[in-house]
Amino acid sequence: MRLIQAPGLPAPAGHYSQAVEANGLVFLSGVLPQLGVVDPTVDTFQDQCESVLGQCEKILQAAGCGFHDVVQCTVYIVGIANWPEFNETYARVFGAHKPARAVVPVPELHFGYRVEVQMVAARPPA
Repeated sequence: MRLIQAPGLPAPAGHYSQAVEANGLVFLSGVLPQLGVVDPTVDTFQDQCESVLGQCEKILQAAGCGFHDVVQCTVYIVGIANWPEFNETYARVFGAHKPARAVVPVPELHFGYRVEVQMVAARPPA
């Protein structure tokens, strides 16, 4: 198992890695909007979506992947009403690529954020 830490992003505060690679698959831990950059009490849901997907992209790049390599994505959102707005942003970022996905409405997330994303990507052969 290879641990992955994207340059320029803070290291996880808990006992986990940003991502790990095992057997050609890259597993991103749950990613929240960037602490200290996005304020959950001020920034819009759209800002949070952009931040979390931007961080996912940096982590994927650190693993030698991109959004086109993602095979599965799990999204946790606070409030079912936010689903269409997230879906719009997600569709714009992923374009024609459509990995398997689950969107799970939840009552709350850590630090008051309204979106968290977890991904699995297949690392392209070297």
